[in-house]
Amino acid sequence: MTSEIRPELNRVGIVGGGVIGAGWAARFVLNGIDVSIYDPDPEIERKTTAVIANARRALARLFGNALPGEGTVTFAKSIADAVREADFIQESLPEREDLKIRLLAEVDAAMPAHAVIGSSTSGLLPTKLQSGMARPDRLVVGHPFNPVYLLPLVEVCGGDQTSQETKDIAAAVYERIGMKVLRVQKEIDGFIADRLLEAVWREALWLINDGIATASEIDDAIRFGAGMRWSFMGTFLVYRLAGGEDGMRHFLHQFGPSMEWPWTKLIGPKLTDELIDTISRQSDEQAGGIDLRTYEKLRDDCLVDLTHALERNDFASGQIARAHRSRLLAERTGAGPAIGSLMGDGRMLTINTPVQPEWIDYNEHLTEYCYLKLFGDATDVVLAAIGAGPAYVEAGHSWYTVETHIRHLGQARLGDGVEVRTRVLGCDGKRLHLFHEMVRGSEAVVIATAEHMLVHVNAAAEKSVLAPEAMQQAASALVEGQAQLPAPDGMGRQIRMPG
Repeated sequence: MTSEIRPELNRVGIVGGGVIGAGWAARFVLNGIDVSIYDPDPEIERKTTAVIANARRALARLFGNALPGEGTVTFAKSIADAVREADFIQESLPEREDLKIRLLAEVDAAMPAHAVIGSSTSGLLPTKLQSGMARPDRLVVGHPFNPVYLLPLVEVCGGDQTSQETKDIAAAVYERIGMKVLRVQKEIDGFIADRLLEAVWREALWLINDGIATASEIDDAIRFGAGMRWSFMGTFLVYRLAGGEDGMRHFLHQFGPSMEWPWTKLIGPKLTDELIDTISRQSDEQAGGIDLRTYEKLRDDCLVDLTHALERNDFASGQIARAHRSRLLAERTGAGPAIGSLMGDGRMLTINTPVQPEWIDYNEHLTEYCYLKLFGDATDVVLAAIGAGPAYVEAGHSWYTVETHIRHLGQARLGDGVEVRTRVLGCDGKRLHLFHEMVRGSEAVVIATAEHMLVHVNAAAEKSVLAPEAMQQAASALVEGQAQLPAPDGMGRQIRMPG
């Protein structure tokens, strides 16, 4: 459910700047929101700056120029300084209930009356966390997943004294920064996601403890198998498909009896020094000497590429990313002129779109075939405007492109806004001469041109025929409306080696 609320969100206070707190800071800042962060760690500025740098790199790949201008980061000297002017506070303190209760009360006393606190706790109950607050209705759990700036899921759970307004405000804040809100309807230790993860983690520890598998082998079992499906279908939808045409009911009847077999151990093994040494040694071997930041960048690149792939299918996390990019672009550009409308000089606006992930090549640029695709789409807009839209084609007539010349003059990257502005240079009973200019961004830099000659055809007979009179008149009107313009640069160009 997407929230209709648009809470005030000029500044966010971050209390606790570890891996999760720094990740929150990065997500807010890179979505254009100012952040004030407090953590007693003397290295907090260096560590947070490094996380934001990684996040900036990853989100630039994911959203490109759709991202707004960055917010500012202030490193506060106290909790009160961090939250005093905040509209929203994200608490990411260590998972100690007594510490959180005490410091959340301190946050409550210093924050503005309208502010809401989201706690990043991965399992502590919000009813207990709000017990020391003067305004307990203003606290909600907002449990994210690492890396916070890339993974969209956030579990939102209220305590006994949390107001519905607070839950709705928190959900709206998280959605504004591109997150998928999972509303946990009933308080429970560990919420939803971590309870599932803990079950897998316990079984993994037993497999190492009993000498059955190494850390590397367990990770391989997940990442080459179920983990790939989990990223877009979860568990229940995967098993529904495993049931074939009869779905989940058949799956449960077929595999249900195996649930009674003693395969798994739901109580974890004791973390003895020997087991800790074994797991640590295996983890070091698995890492192969690669440092933390390098692995973080690899992780982020894989997550971005996976999100792009899911975005092409408009599914799961890709659907969330696509919607967030569209929202960011709408906020940046507002409502523009309609496709197919005439501009002030008579040219027609035929394309207005951000560069999509599926249009990007290995150099992170708009790939070559997509220039032709976009110019072809622009031609279709012109044809629809003169009466040769899909219904006309369905009836058996069309315009076929018989000659094309494209010039590549510049580059566009993911998220860049591109427009195509089109001229109809000439027409007669059978021919249509078009010239497209593709421009990038608000500066309208021309990055490509395309010149097309089209012939009107009877598609069934596959031969040229005269276009209807009304269509000829509509095309002529466009030519006349643009007649005052000088000949476009590049018109009639040929590809040839210098003499």
